[in-house]
Amino acid sequence: MNNPLDSSIQFLPGIGPTRAALIDRELGLKTFGDLIGFYPFRYIDRSGITSISSITSSEAAVQIMARIVRVRLYGVGSNIIYDRVPDGTVPQGGGQAVKFNLVKRMSVIVQDASGEMELVWFKGVKYMFPKMATGGTYVFFGKPSVYGQRFNMVHPEVDVPPSGPGTMGVGTLTGVYTSTEKLKNSGVTGKVMNRMMASALDQCLQYVPESLPDYILNAKGLVPKRFALRNIHFPKSQNDLSKAVRRLKFEELFLLQLALLKQKYVRSRSAVGIPMPKVGEAFNACYNALPFDLTGAQKRVIKEIRSDMMSGHQMNRLLQGDVGSGKTMVAVLSALIAVGNGCQACIMAPTEVLAQQHFANVQKYLAPTGVKAALLTGSTSAKDRRILHEGLENGSIGIIIGTHALIEDNVTFHRLGLAIIDEQHRFGVEQRAKLWTKGNSGVAPHILVMTATPIPRTLAMTLYGDLDVSVIDELPPGRKPIQTLQIAEGKRPELYRFMKSQIAKGRQVFIVYPLIFENEKLDYKALEEGYEDIVEHFPLPDYKVAIVHGQQTNEVKQFNMDAFSSGRANILVSTTVIEVGVDVPNASVMVIENVERFGLSQLHQLRGRVGRGAAASFCILVKGQKISRESQKRIDLMCATENGFELAEEDMKLRGPGDMEGTQQSGLPVSLGIASLAKDGMLLQEAREYAESILKDDPELTDTKNAPLVQELKRGKYKVAKNFSQIS
Repeated sequence: MNNPLDSSIQFLPGIGPTRAALIDRELGLKTFGDLIGFYPFRYIDRSGITSISSITSSEAAVQIMARIVRVRLYGVGSNIIYDRVPDGTVPQGGGQAVKFNLVKRMSVIVQDASGEMELVWFKGVKYMFPKMATGGTYVFFGKPSVYGQRFNMVHPEVDVPPSGPGTMGVGTLTGVYTSTEKLKNSGVTGKVMNRMMASALDQCLQYVPESLPDYILNAKGLVPKRFALRNIHFPKSQNDLSKAVRRLKFEELFLLQLALLKQKYVRSRSAVGIPMPKVGEAFNACYNALPFDLTGAQKRVIKEIRSDMMSGHQMNRLLQGDVGSGKTMVAVLSALIAVGNGCQACIMAPTEVLAQQHFANVQKYLAPTGVKAALLTGSTSAKDRRILHEGLENGSIGIIIGTHALIEDNVTFHRLGLAIIDEQHRFGVEQRAKLWTKGNSGVAPHILVMTATPIPRTLAMTLYGDLDVSVIDELPPGRKPIQTLQIAEGKRPELYRFMKSQIAKGRQVFIVYPLIFENEKLDYKALEEGYEDIVEHFPLPDYKVAIVHGQQTNEVKQFNMDAFSSGRANILVSTTVIEVGVDVPNASVMVIENVERFGLSQLHQLRGRVGRGAAASFCILVKGQKISRESQKRIDLMCATENGFELAEEDMKLRGPGDMEGTQQSGLPVSLGIASLAKDGMLLQEAREYAESILKDDPELTDTKNAPLVQELKRGKYKVAKNFSQIS
C-alpha cells in the first residue's frame, strides 16, 4: 500500500492536474507530505463577529454576519445589467440569463441589526453570483474600506454561519500561507489553501511518524508531532498554537545541529591530517622580528590552530575577525608552521586586488625568514607561470598567494600542507573542493577559512556548524575609533570643504558608489557623473583623483589603485571593489554615496578601509532625499556602533539570514521551514547543547532509543554536505 504522505496533491478535492502543476511551480509542493509541512506565516483571528456599525477604517480585517438584501451586476459605464432583491423581483434585466462576459463588477448589499455595507467583486463573478442568495445570512471576512458614504469590502471570504456544514475557518485562528499572483489569479486563494490543508491532514495525518524519541519529548516538554501539525494549521487556541510552534521549531533546529555535529564528530575521528609537531625556525624568526606585540586574541587563535595541526587529524577551522583585527598576521604565522614541518601553504583570495595586497604584506613579514613567497593571478604572464609552477613542484616556493588561478589543473604542489581561504563565501563549491585535492598521497591539507564579514552567532552555528570556530574579538592597540556621520544630499558643499581640509593635512579620501547588478548601467552612469563632479570641485594641479570600477581592465584598475596607495592620488572614486582588503593607512575619510542602498555588513566592511593609520578617521554616509524607515534605522545603527558582530546581528534581524552580505552565495545547509535564525537564537542554542549531550553519550547514534533520529537524519532535508566545502 502506498503511503498517503506521498500522494500527489492533484487528488485533493478541487485541485486536479493543472492546479497541482501550478502549485508545484510556484511553491514547490508536490505531495500531501510537502503540503502539511508548508506552514502559515501568520494567523487571522476569526473568533469574533463585528457589528457593521462598529467597523472602523483602521482595522486590517473584520468578520461580519449579515443578510443579503440586494445583488446587483454592473456592466460598462456602471450600467445595471441585473438586479436581485429578497422578494425575488428582478427590476432590471428581466429573467434572461446573465452574460458574464459583459459584467464588470458585482455589488452585494448586506445588513445586520446595526446597519448595512456593500461587498464588491471584480473577479470571479461567474463563480460567486449563484452563491449570493438574497435573503440568506452568511459570514463575510475581509478588509474594510470607505467608498462614498459607506463601508465596503472587496473580494471578501464567504462562509455559512457556524451552525451549518462547511464552517472551516469560522470561529478559529485561520492560517495565512505564502502565495503568488499567479496562484491567486488561478483561484488558489487563501480559502482554497485552507481547504486543501484540511483535506490533506484528514487523509494522511495518521501516517505521520513521530520523529523525536519519547525521552526527548519528555525532557523538553514537547507535544507529539501529529498534535503539532494539526495545530500549526488549525489551532484550537493560542495556547495550542504556541505548543505546536515550539515543538516544530525545536525539532527543525535540533535535527539540523545534530546532523552538523555528528558530521563534525565523524570527521574529527576519521579525517587524517598531516601531523605538524613543531613550529619551526621560520615561525620563530618571523615572530621575533615583529615590530609589535600580537593581541591576546591573536595568540589564543594561533594556539588553537597549532593544536589542530599537531593532532594528526585534518584541521577544518573558521577564523572570524572584524575588519583590521589582524587575521593576515595569523594566516602568515599559520603558513609558517606548515613550512616549518616541510610543507607548503597557499592563501586564496577572491580578487586580484586582495591577492596583491596579501602578497605585499606576506613578503614584508617573511623578510627575516628566508621563506620564498610567490603571487599567482589571472594576470600572471605565461613566462612567470612556468617559473612559478616549477617552484611549486620542486618545493622551493614555500607560500603561494593567489586567486582562483591556484586551483587550475596544471598547478601542482610538492607538498601542500595548509590551504587558507580568505572571504570564502565568494568562492563556489567546486572551486573550494578543488583546492582540497591539491594535497599529496590522498591526504587533504589542513583548512583555515577566514572571513572579515562578521557572522551572527546563530548563523555561524548553522552555516559552519561542522567547523571549529575561532574569533579574533580584539583590535590591535593604537587603532583609533572611526567617527561615523550621516549627512543629507544637500550638504555636499560642506562635505567638499571638509574633504579639502583633510587633504590639506596630507590625508586621502575614499568615495564609494553602490553597484547593484540589476541597475548596473544606471549605477555606472551615477559613478561617472560623481567622478566628473569631484574632478570639477577638486581640479588639477592641486588635487589628483583616481577612479576604479569593474568595467576597467586589471591593468588600469591596478594602475589607479597604485596611484592612490602610493599617495600620488588624493581621492579614489570607486564602486565596492575596494570593500575587502584594500589597505591604505594614510586614507582617513570614507565617503559612502547613496548609503541607503547598502546593507549593514557591507557598510561596516567599507568603513574598515579607514582608521588604519595614526590619524583621526571619518566615515561619512551620504543619504538620498527619500529613504525608508528601515534604511534610516540601518544608518542610525552604523553611527551608533563600530562593533561588527552587533551590526551583523541587527542586519540579520532586518533582512533575514539569506540576504545578508556574504551569506547569500553560501546558502544555509538546509532551508528552514518554520524556525528563524534571526529570532530563535536562544532556542537554537538550547537545541545545539542538547544535540551535543546526546552525541556525547551515543556518538554514532547506535542506541535503539535514537532510531527515530537516525531515520530523520537519513531524510533528504537533514542530509547535510559531507564537508563544509560542499555547502552551497
